[in-house]
Amino acid sequence: MKNQPITLAVVGATGLVGRKMLQVLEERNFPVGRVIPVASEKSAGKTVHFRGKDIPVMNLEKAIEQKPSLVLFSAGGNISQAWAPRFAETGSYVVDNSSAWRMDPDVPLVVPEINPHTIHSGTHIIANPNCSTIQMVMVLAPLHKNYVVKRVVVSTYQSVTGTGKKAVEQLENERVGLAAEKVYPHPIDLNCLPHCDVFLENGYTREEMKMVNETRKILQDASIQITATAVRVPVMGGHSESVNVELQKPFGMDEIRKLLAGTPGIKVQDDPQHFQYPMPVTSHEWDEVFVGRLRKDESCDNALNLWIVSDNLRKGAATNAVQISEYLLEQELI
Repeated sequence: MKNQPITLAVVGATGLVGRKMLQVLEERNFPVGRVIPVASEKSAGKTVHFRGKDIPVMNLEKAIEQKPSLVLFSAGGNISQAWAPRFAETGSYVVDNSSAWRMDPDVPLVVPEINPHTIHSGTHIIANPNCSTIQMVMVLAPLHKNYVVKRVVVSTYQSVTGTGKKAVEQLENERVGLAAEKVYPHPIDLNCLPHCDVFLENGYTREEMKMVNETRKILQDASIQITATAVRVPVMGGHSESVNVELQKPFGMDEIRKLLAGTPGIKVQDDPQHFQYPMPVTSHEWDEVFVGRLRKDESCDNALNLWIVSDNLRKGAATNAVQISEYLLEQELI
């Protein structure tokens, strides 16, 4: 790694993911010489906390003048589409957490444990995958490498933190009986909404199609058959997924457990007789992807069921972005 601390900007620094990015950068002792928190004009006068200091936020125009070496974006697709290329033109490396660049064939979509090799010196915009996709592909990647994934059926149980601060406020207010600004079209407390993101003409939501398309791109296999149902639940600790995977090669369950337990970034919690299985409440503030309820699908040859849980603000967003940044450092690209 280069020894010189870098200048780093965080766009969307006052949001849930932006603040989590700053927290993870601090926890992992990322070599930041100067941090530039960036937010919209409505956040003027606000500060964010980093390494014991309260740092005033600035707008995008001022931030781009600073020519940071690295920019972490978590401010929505429209902002990213407009501004990420402008930062890249100054020589900055951009790691973007929105959906703006994920399916661009010229932009790598990266989970560092799986496909960091898709990043090269000419790559100045790098896409962070969708949170639900990241935790699923972390488990699918070793299965695909060893047994070849044929088909995936996934149902998600997604935390309100995936929608943002206003969704958390809606849940908290509803829970204590206060009138709440509605981010969702229905109450979320004591409810489940089979509705993450907008509905498309094919009847799926955009979130569901992200999981389909991003998984194929990351695993570099367009032949994998995937279908998804994404559900929002009144939870704040992390996202959960029920995943049924059909493989092309036969397997033993002991082999699967050993394979997953030996995969970096995955922690197997699979002792249901003693009530040990992944849960959002126990994944909160962890970077690992937790997997349990491992069992053969008795209705289909060469298929198994898994329950996958991860903190969507950490590995599903901030931690993955920081890991990409660490790879850029290791390769001496920044």
